[in-house]
Amino acid sequence: MELTNNNSYGPDKFDSLAASRLTSLVNSMADGVIAVDKHIKVVLVNGAALNILDLNNLKEGDNLEDVFRPIDKYEHPVDIVHMIESTSIPTSNRDLRLIYSDGSTSNIYLSIAPVHLGYGSSGHGGYVLLLRDITTEKSLEEERDEFISVVSHELRTPITIAEGNISNAELLLHKSDDLNLIENALKDSHKQILYLSDMINDLATLSRAERGKLTLDIRSINVGEMIKDLAENYSAEARVKGLRLNIEVDPKLELLRSSELYVREILQNFITNSLKYTTKGDILIRVVQKSDGVEISVSDTGIGISKSDQEKIFQKFFRSDDTRARHTTGTGLGLYVTMKLAKLTKATINFTSELNKGSTFSVYFPNLNEQIPRPDAQMLNDA
Repeated sequence: MELTNNNSYGPDKFDSLAASRLTSLVNSMADGVIAVDKHIKVVLVNGAALNILDLNNLKEGDNLEDVFRPIDKYEHPVDIVHMIESTSIPTSNRDLRLIYSDGSTSNIYLSIAPVHLGYGSSGHGGYVLLLRDITTEKSLEEERDEFISVVSHELRTPITIAEGNISNAELLLHKSDDLNLIENALKDSHKQILYLSDMINDLATLSRAERGKLTLDIRSINVGEMIKDLAENYSAEARVKGLRLNIEVDPKLELLRSSELYVREILQNFITNSLKYTTKGDILIRVVQKSDGVEISVSDTGIGISKSDQEKIFQKFFRSDDTRARHTTGTGLGLYVTMKLAKLTKATINFTSELNKGSTFSVYFPNLNEQIPRPDAQMLNDA
């Protein structure tokens, strides 16, 4: 269609209409947009940019450097005017951060594109800045990098130990008649392989939980029998460490309607942690019948958890800086996965701990019905 000039659609009318459409387009964008002239004064800004900068208003002609003061990844202030003026071709940066008046921060993606009104440098008309809050993306990237680092380290250690012990056993088989040495080497190897198996199970459970793929198989559980079975499974490990593993089961205990797999896994995580961080004394598993469910607690006389660590123990990959805890193996996933499973089974976890005196972790499992909705990924991520 050919556009024609007439009384109702003159040049000014077209300019006004084009400007209005441009403004509407820019304001509809999810990313922040700021246009500045060659003196780095604001020409145009949309609502998304105001949100990112935490501003109520930004007027035409304002100096950008007065309201946009990013810092780099080394916490150094960035000269935004120099950064813009030194940009001759479209460029981007993902390593900038903003610090707000309340002390909070955000990670910012910044794209700068020079605007040319004509040919050559004489046609320079300013710059367009594209802003995006990438705090969540950065957090996921850091989490991914930490995941790779932790898992690669935790995998390397048991694999190296197992490989060395098996090699020694093979060597001893041909050069020595000492079966005890061969047996010990194989036992150590087996122990490391079991650790690898546990870690892979944790990672698989974590992966399913993060993607919301865990499902509930609700059935009637004899918790008393489950506790006796768990105590028997871990009694040998307790004896090796010189620990007493005791159980107390409420004689009025009723069947629990829940996921047997996840109830067992939660309790296993509590018991293995108690065994791991207790060097002398007792571990007590207590089961108490409640009005509409069961409460189970695992108490120990271990090293305990410091006040500063208590706020972090359910975080992914958290490992205490306590040197006594660092002597033990682990990925820092156990309690994180435990909290995911507790959320899934509608269970409630509480704990008390005192440094050098021990810890008590308790979990209340309510009876579940068959119609409990399958949780989505977001609900699990909120755990």
